[in-house]
Amino acid sequence: MNNPISALFGPSPIKPIQKHMAKAQSCIALLGDFLEASYIKEWQKAEEIQQAIHKTENEADALKREIRTHLPRSLWLPVARNDLLEMLQIQDRLANRARDIAGIMLGRKIEIPGELVECVRDYYQKNLNTSAQALKAINELDELLETGFRGKEATLVEGLVVELDELEHQSDVSQVKLRAMLFQMEDSLPPVHVIFLYKIIDRLGELADISQKVGSRLLLLIAK
Repeated sequence: MNNPISALFGPSPIKPIQKHMAKAQSCIALLGDFLEASYIKEWQKAEEIQQAIHKTENEADALKREIRTHLPRSLWLPVARNDLLEMLQIQDRLANRARDIAGIMLGRKIEIPGELVECVRDYYQKNLNTSAQALKAINELDELLETGFRGKEATLVEGLVVELDELEHQSDVSQVKLRAMLFQMEDSLPPVHVIFLYKIIDRLGELADISQKVGSRLLLLIAK
């Protein structure tokens, strides 16, 4: 008789959490394609990509529910069950933000002013780099468990998180530049459009902020 717990987790409870983070990263990667379609006002293509983001986010949600339901309450591991669930919750916010950004932009057909496109493209890339670094760090979690969160593997992950912090800082710098450019353009744009552009800028920045929190959570696990 098949055991649903062993079927989901196999020899480790970490693999599904890594798979969930990969799903979240896929949502963010698709968001880049969505933005590219929006720059040239290809709203039909943008809608198709938005649906792909929504589908991937739903898959991440389904995986999250499976993990919550079947994660054993007693783990013979140097990490608490609640710590893994908190990590999962942080990761889930990445997928949600990507979904929200695409949904807001598509719903109102928000056009990025031509003068801002290159800056937004660069800003998005910096946020994508940050979430990719978070995924890279999460993919070391099973190795961390095997070494008891000590030794060379812990040092490696600490280094990845330092790099993650720097990437998040680069996102902040890019956001400041982008907001300053938009401020200079405010008088030439409809006020409601300006409000939503600032909202999109903030939501994009949250991708880097949440990714940094993933790294911070890993450091807490190492420190315990």
